[in-house]
Amino acid sequence: MKKIFILLTLIIMTLIIGCGNEQASEIEQHADDNDIEVAENDSKEVSGDLVIKMLNVGQGDAILIQTKTQNILVDTSDTDERDKLRSELDKAGIKKIDKLILSHAHADHIGGAKLVIENYNVKEVYNDGTDRGKYNVYKGYITAAQKKNIPVKTLQAGDKLNFGGKVSFEVFYPTEELRAKFAKENDYNDTSIVGRLTYGDFSMLFTGDAEKVAENEQLNSKYAKKLKSTVFKAPHHGSKTSAGADYMKAVSPEYVVISAGDPSDPTGSGNSYGHPHKQALNSYINNGGVNKKNIFWTFENGTITIKTDGKNWNVTPEKKSNWINSWLKKN
Repeated sequence: MKKIFILLTLIIMTLIIGCGNEQASEIEQHADDNDIEVAENDSKEVSGDLVIKMLNVGQGDAILIQTKTQNILVDTSDTDERDKLRSELDKAGIKKIDKLILSHAHADHIGGAKLVIENYNVKEVYNDGTDRGKYNVYKGYITAAQKKNIPVKTLQAGDKLNFGGKVSFEVFYPTEELRAKFAKENDYNDTSIVGRLTYGDFSMLFTGDAEKVAENEQLNSKYAKKLKSTVFKAPHHGSKTSAGADYMKAVSPEYVVISAGDPSDPTGSGNSYGHPHKQALNSYINNGGVNKKNIFWTFENGTITIKTDGKNWNVTPEKKSNWINSWLKKN
């Protein structure tokens, strides 16, 4: 009887110790997880000498690039978003713009160009080479540049720009022939300048409003193997007309940044299109391999800031928002 009692006592003690160890292991595991999360966040603290900001200007595009020696502005949002653009540029302390790059001649990309040329010290203007002389928004910035004797140059596939501080920009698209073809068809989205910024190990692909036909042209060009990039500027505000499966596989980015406005506000240049579309988001995730937490949208996240020293980088939204899951279910 005494032996049975001792045996039972030992079994109970073993179970108690086992449960205690299991609980301790679970606590240690949680602690490790927290440590990993902190370590990851700490590793992403980058005080980079290249800063890229996708500005929160509504539906249109406006991206500010600041290197050690130059300020570059890619697109200028829409005509009714000029005040937002000016506010964002002033907030960034911008007085001089060394290069103003206008991806294509649609108002939601060139709408603030006249304001920028007239109110900031712009050194050079670059566009896609499409002449829309009778289009008031286009004519307005061209005239403003002429009055200030600012050269307006065309960018096409094969061109390279020096952004200073060892930051370069190579244009992949369009060729002169394709620009002329799509301009003749009034398909200005597919005349968009597509180019890749590189700095050390970091890269970012700028896409304007290029759609799938333009993506396929790039995939069939000598630049196909150069498409892979750290950050992908979502073409056409996250439209389903872009982000084809093969293109996203080729780019395979870590991050996607989307400029699009309030989907509940269809007025003016508002987001009446429902961007970003579910099809494009799914393509970023399923074909591009992008983690959902690395997809940012200006309407939900505000201005999106990218910092890099060429070896490390981080992408920081102005506002945190877990919008993507509900947006995918809603659409």
